Amino acid sequence: MLLFLALAGAAAPPFDPLRFFTGATRGTAQLKVILRAAKPVTVRGTGRRQPDGALVLDQWVTEGDKPPRARRWLLRQTAPGRYAGTLTDARGPVTGTVRGRTLQLSFTSDGGFRVRQTLTLQPDGRTLANRLEARRFGIRVAVLTERIVKVD
Repeated sequence: MLLFLALAGAAAPPFDPLRFFTGATRGTAQLKVILRAAKPVTVRGTGRRQPDGALVLDQWVTEGDKPPRARRWLLRQTAPGRYAGTLTDARGPVTGTVRGRTLQLSFTSDGGFRVRQTLTLQPDGRTLANRLEARRFGIRVAVLTERIVKVD
């Protein structure tokens, strides 16, 4: 009983997305676009820290049977629990907030969709559950559910 109380009282450290995405990651996902069948998506990522502490994350995304496409994230911490950056697939800035083990990202896609992405660190500390929703005129038009694993 004492062990349970000690473990329950020990708060897990907050999620550090810059540390998680430094190195190699792999994602497997399903993308469901309104009025279309779900299709598989795979993402290979390699992140590196810049001298100023920012993260550059290069990803190769394969959607269904389309050829892989490259995208790049640049993310930096602006205050405790607050992040800002850019994404090659975004029009304008990316903003993020960490609460506990969850990072919420928001941006507008280059296609004009409002995107909200929720990444939740799993208890093993090496896996993220990712849920991305894209909306147009307030209507949810696409949902991506993904499992991201830290490889190294």
